[in-house]
Amino acid sequence: GDSPIATRSASGQLINAIADKLPSLMGGSADLATSNNTYIKSSGDFQKTSFESRNIRFGVREHAMGGILSGMYLHSGIRPYGGTFFVFADYMRPAIRMAALMKLPVIYVFTHDSLAVGEDGPTHQPVEHLASLRIIPNLTVIRPADANETIWAWKQALNSFNSPTALILSRQKLPVLDTSELYGEFRYGAYWIKKLAEPNMLLIATGSEVHLCVEAASILEKDHNIKAAVVSMPSWELFEDAPDFYKERILPASITKRLVVEAGVSMGWEKYLGQQGRMISINKFGASAPGETVLKEYGFSTDNIVRNALKFM
Repeated sequence: GDSPIATRSASGQLINAIADKLPSLMGGSADLATSNNTYIKSSGDFQKTSFESRNIRFGVREHAMGGILSGMYLHSGIRPYGGTFFVFADYMRPAIRMAALMKLPVIYVFTHDSLAVGEDGPTHQPVEHLASLRIIPNLTVIRPADANETIWAWKQALNSFNSPTALILSRQKLPVLDTSELYGEFRYGAYWIKKLAEPNMLLIATGSEVHLCVEAASILEKDHNIKAAVVSMPSWELFEDAPDFYKERILPASITKRLVVEAGVSMGWEKYLGQQGRMISINKFGASAPGETVLKEYGFSTDNIVRNALKFM
């Protein structure tokens, strides 16, 4: 539909749609099924008296969940997934690393992906976690910008058979962007949402920051006659595997004015920024306040993106 929807909610709808077609899909959450939207509604809870059911109550033990998911795939016949808050990925990191080492196509559903967690405060607001997962070899990290990209992210994860996939999903509702014809490019990890013939600059973002860049690009063009192409970059790993000619088309060397916007630490973005690039990021812990307030205070707003873009001119 056209109404804004959190990518965690879109993922929950997808899990249930996929489950009806893929009997081997099975998983659950580390005590957060309602928040992670990981419950298969057409099935019950897997128990010693109910082996036919497909929902697993892993309990508050993320590391054990990660190990169990790997064991489920190794046993064969199961496509396992497991969910928790993104900040708790730290607890299951050794299990994620082992799955990547063994090339197991386990799917991790990480929700509440940014400062927008809000009043739970800095203990629950992931800032360094995207960077920490991106450095694990053979792990595909995907942070979709909207419901359409969430569909494609799940499709990518299910079509992968030699690496685990981490889906990084929002708590807050996000606008559904006009990307329905762009799956062919999404699978390469990055693409232009707003295509222009001769742009002055690139606005590069992931996840919930993409729609802010789309709005900022419209303001820049309307009020300042600046043409900014918007690049959604949901997955570094997929982009690095793309052909060189495609990477040059998405990030042309001739466009040196680049503004990256991501609600996480800046580490690693240097290779895409170039020498003249700028970044709106967060290299410190968050704060306790309503999600929208925290995002705005830390610079994740359309107005701040426009201000930073104008510094190039």
